[in-house]
Amino acid sequence: MADFKNKLLIFIYFFSIGCSSIPSNTSNSCSIFSERYLWYKHAKKVEQKWGTPIYIQLAIIKMESDFDWLAKPQRKKIFKVIPYKRPSSSFGYSQAVKKTWEQYKRETGNSLALRTRFKDSVMFIGWYMSKTKKINKIPLTDSYRQYLNYYLGWGAYADGTYKIDKNAIIYAKKVQKQSKIYKNQLLECQKNLNNKYIIF
Repeated sequence: MADFKNKLLIFIYFFSIGCSSIPSNTSNSCSIFSERYLWYKHAKKVEQKWGTPIYIQLAIIKMESDFDWLAKPQRKKIFKVIPYKRPSSSFGYSQAVKKTWEQYKRETGNSLALRTRFKDSVMFIGWYMSKTKKINKIPLTDSYRQYLNYYLGWGAYADGTYKIDKNAIIYAKKVQKQSKIYKNQLLECQKNLNNKYIIF
């Protein structure tokens, strides 16, 4: 019995490590979902619930954390040497800040959502993009302007801050480009993904 428990604990440990590790090729949507099929199911559910395209969900995560579930902003440094506090509370796949994440949990009732969990992170992105459409009238398929809202916030986008924020524009263009790449890749494998099943 003890031997069985030890084996079970070892299995759970390696399973959890495998589920949280970074996919080997984060630039290819088919490769990502080939390694993490449940991620496809989660992203598909978000698309069905919020109307948020899967390829844009992935592009935002690629830009924000490159699929690192424990990603955090680099600490500032005093005199370029001494580590200081981080510039924001951004964390996890989506790099959602704590305040906005709490708002998401309140509005959706998803009180147990974690920023380190992929399914919660893409659901957050779907919720955020849906609110962007409602607040600033940005289509869900407009990856460029959706990301400007995601990066700067609804208010900053509305008052035109993005026009003088060179980094925001650069990042949004990268998301737009990556979205197109992911979209084209999914055309090659999405049919197989939709026909795939997992039995627990």
